[in-house]
Amino acid sequence: MSIFYINVGIKHFTDPNWFLQIYPPFLPFGLAAVYISGFFEVLFGVMLLIPKARFYAGWGLIMLLIAVFPANIYLAYTNGAVMNISQGLAYARLPIQGVFIWLAYWHSKDD
Repeated sequence: MSIFYINVGIKHFTDPNWFLQIYPPFLPFGLAAVYISGFFEVLFGVMLLIPKARFYAGWGLIMLLIAVFPANIYLAYTNGAVMNISQGLAYARLPIQGVFIWLAYWHSKDD
């Protein structure tokens, strides 16, 4: 899970347009939000590797996943068109976010 978040977080900086395409256009500060969320993904991904920080990393990821959920809603709203993916895949991302939240919670309980 740590490697996943670190890699995705880095991608926020190397390819921010990939994330901007699902950023709801009615929300302000799109590019800044992409960079900020990427920073926290890297930070919390690294923190997952530190046993004493895992609790905070898990809860930080939960809050981050809730904060970025509007992007998944917007992707579903466009039926995947903004990323040129299928409608089914766009809608499948919604419950998958719940799985990620559960995994973050599970990691927060790890000693």
